[in-house]
Amino acid sequence: MSAPTHPRLHPATKGRIDIRLPWWALALPMLAFVTLLLLILNPVDAHAAGGTPAITDVFERVQQTVLNQAP
Repeated sequence: MSAPTHPRLHPATKGRIDIRLPWWALALPMLAFVTLLLLILNPVDAHAAGGTPAITDVFERVQQTVLNQAP
């Protein structure tokens, strides 16, 4: 006994694929690329953070706490 077939609701497109992207799907990667390219071309604008990094201070405090509480 054969199974009943269901008719297709949408006819198959022949050779044409319709894909739509939102505007930001192209704009955001292009903006990121241009920003990074400008930073590479003009590294004077990319200043490093001054002073000691915060993560170094955190590690130093953890080390002091561990060494002071050791019996």
